[in-house]
This record gives sequence, structure tokens and C-alpha cells, in this order.
Amino acid sequence: MGLARRLYRGEIDVDFVGKWRLWYSLSGLLLLVSLVGLLINGLNLGVEFKGGTVLSFKAPTATIEQVRDTLTAEGVHQPIVQTTGTGGGWRVTTETLQEGTLSQVQSAIAKDLKVPASEVSVDSIGASWGGEVGQKAWIGLGVFMLAIILYLSMAFEPKMALAAIVALVHDLVITAGIYAWSGFEVTPATLLGFLTILGYSLYDAVVVFDMIKEVTAKLGHTSKMTYSMAANNALNHTLIRSLNTSLVAILPVAAILFIGTTLLGAGVLKDLSLALFVGMIVGTYSSLCVATPLLVTLKEREPKYQAIAKRLASTGGGKGPKGPKSAAVAKG
Repeated sequence: MGLARRLYRGEIDVDFVGKWRLWYSLSGLLLLVSLVGLLINGLNLGVEFKGGTVLSFKAPTATIEQVRDTLTAEGVHQPIVQTTGTGGGWRVTTETLQEGTLSQVQSAIAKDLKVPASEVSVDSIGASWGGEVGQKAWIGLGVFMLAIILYLSMAFEPKMALAAIVALVHDLVITAGIYAWSGFEVTPATLLGFLTILGYSLYDAVVVFDMIKEVTAKLGHTSKMTYSMAANNALNHTLIRSLNTSLVAILPVAAILFIGTTLLGAGVLKDLSLALFVGMIVGTYSSLCVATPLLVTLKEREPKYQAIAKRLASTGGGKGPKGPKSAAVAKG
């Protein structure tokens, strides 16, 4: 409690801005690994996007292995078997099945799993419908990004909007990369998770930028702090709030992901919970270690803040975290 109180009051400073090389390198590595995963493995798109057949039925005494073996014995390639909560409900996703094969599969389920054939519901989803869903998702994402840019540009300034957008793209790429490497299925629930990530990351960035705006507004020709120092000070004042918010949000999501999908068999929840779990962690990191250092990099190019950094460097003042430009000025 004492450490948290001192950190909140600004008595202990974490040098986020001064370690910009570390954060840029770490983010670059994460982005590279994510892009490699997307290029090599790609995303495991759900049936809602690529089309296919969904079989739903109730077999309380069946196991995942029994359900999978029943379908593969009928020539179904790599069926995705999920439980649908209590009551022995099952949801099996397959490639598009022809009428003859589908009848054989229904008969096999009825015979092997003791399920009346009439209670095996079938939903066929065409690839064209999935393409339409994907197109609308991209349009929604584009509109969301445009709205963010306009809002941040009006509420703060264009450079803050740019830094926030870069952080959001950073979060999305890394989360998508983890999906590519893990092989988790991308469903409409996953898209909801991605949109939630955007909102959560944006909220964290707005809190930090609002404090930075308040602190840096006081900087002038006689200031004793560079923009880097002021931004780092503001970041430390919002650090406890950011960490507490993240922890409170991540704990229930972690419970859904690790307990719900493993112990309770709530497989339909993992598509959403993985996106939220990874995105919240990455979003907290990016708002602290990506968005703010990038904002400092952009702002320190302005003549006003370059002059402050040069004056403090010449007088031996301005000891504290240095962004890329202020560090160069100090050396020069």
C-alpha cells in the first residue's frame, strides 16, 4: 500500500518514456512474430466466414472423442467439436457436407451416440454469406477507426490521435497473431472481442493523454521540464489507475478463459475470452509503453519543445527521462 501510494503521488517514477528503445524493440519483435504467424498459419476462420455445416444435438453421455470419432468415421475432415453448456449439448462444425454424406452423418450420430435422428439439427452456411459478414466487419472497423481519429483530433490534437491509432493497430495485429499461432477459431464472437479491445485500449489511452495534456499545457520558455519529463510524470500519475482497471477487467475474463473452457467445457466462450484476455493485456502495455513514447517522439519535433530541451541541456537542467529528440539535443 505504501509503494502504491508513493507511486500515485509521483514520489516514485517509472521511466517509461526514457526506455523508448526497449519498448519499440519489444513491440517490433511482437509484431514481427505476429505477422509471421499470420503469413504462415493464417487465421482459422469459423464457418460463419468461410461457409460449412453446423450440427447441433444433445448427447449427455457422449465425450468429445466419441463425437469426433463418429464423424471422422463417415469421412468428415477435421470436425470442430464444442460443448454448448450444461445438458449435454454439442455443436459440431464441418466443411460443407453434401446431401448424401449429411444423411450418413446424421444416421451415425443417431446410432453411435443414441440420439434420435430427428433431433440432430443442421444449419448450412454458404461461403457468400460468410464473405458478406467479413466485408461488413471490415467496414465497421474502418468506421470505428475514423470515428476515433475525429474524436481524438477534436478532443486533443492530431498527433495524439495518430499515436492512439498506432497503438490500436499494434494491439489488433498482436492479438490476431496469437490467434494465428494458437489456431483458435475466429468467429463473430471473436470480432466482438476485437471491438471490445479497441474500446478498452482507447479508454486507457484517453485517460493517459488527458493527464499529459493537462501537465504539458503549463510548459513554456521558462519551464524546468522537457516534454518528455512532463509526459512521463503524467504517465506515472495515471499508472495505478490503469493497472487497477486492467486487473479488475482481466480477472473475470481469465476465469472464463481458463476455468470455463477447460473445467466447465464452455467451448463457445473461448473465441471471445481469448481475444479479450490478450487484448486487455496488450492494450494496457501499448497505452503505457507505445502510445505515450510515440506521442513524445512526435511532439519533441516541434520547435517549442526542442527549444526547451536545448535550453535545459545547456544549463545542466532537465535531468530525467529523455525521448528520442531531447536525448539528441542533450548530446548535441
